[in-house]
Amino acid sequence: MTDPLVVVAATANDHKLSEMNAVFGDAVELRSRPAGVPEVVENAGTFVGNARLKAMVIARASGQPALADDSGLEVDALGGAPGVESAYFGGGDHDDGANRERVLRELVDTPDTARTARFRTVMVLRWPDGREIVAEGTCEGHIARVETGDQGFGYDPLFVPVEGDGRSFGEHSAAEKNAISHRSRACAALLAAIGTN
Repeated sequence: MTDPLVVVAATANDHKLSEMNAVFGDAVELRSRPAGVPEVVENAGTFVGNARLKAMVIARASGQPALADDSGLEVDALGGAPGVESAYFGGGDHDDGANRERVLRELVDTPDTARTARFRTVMVLRWPDGREIVAEGTCEGHIARVETGDQGFGYDPLFVPVEGDGRSFGEHSAAEKNAISHRSRACAALLAAIGTN
């Protein structure tokens, strides 16, 4: 058996870490980011730019390969918003409830057929010497009119995936979500890229 690739995770979000570990299995060993490394200001303006900023800082601080992601919800009727501002869309700092409320408020007059959206994750695996792998995953769906379920996090209670059975991600078990989610697809793409490098 090949030893796992040891990687330092930029995120401290336990939800994200558990989703990534479920896909990586024994191929990648995710370690916590070094204590004392502050949150990185995500001001690049794109998912890949933000992920790269975080990966660079963690790789430099740890001296090991670092994995960072940036994810968000893109709603077509809102011109792709909230996008890279997904965590702050409601005006607060990572206030999931306020973020969901604003999406519902802005879509109140939008017909069901025009409520299409997708979750997008971009991951950057960066080595201290500057080498990097970029991987992306998306999950298509639509925005429901009301929140349902208490699983997952963020916009999950509003997002109904196309490949599902009509339930929101908030009603999916972790295993069900991991089978089709944007983050699991980005992880799978990253594993495939690691295997060819």
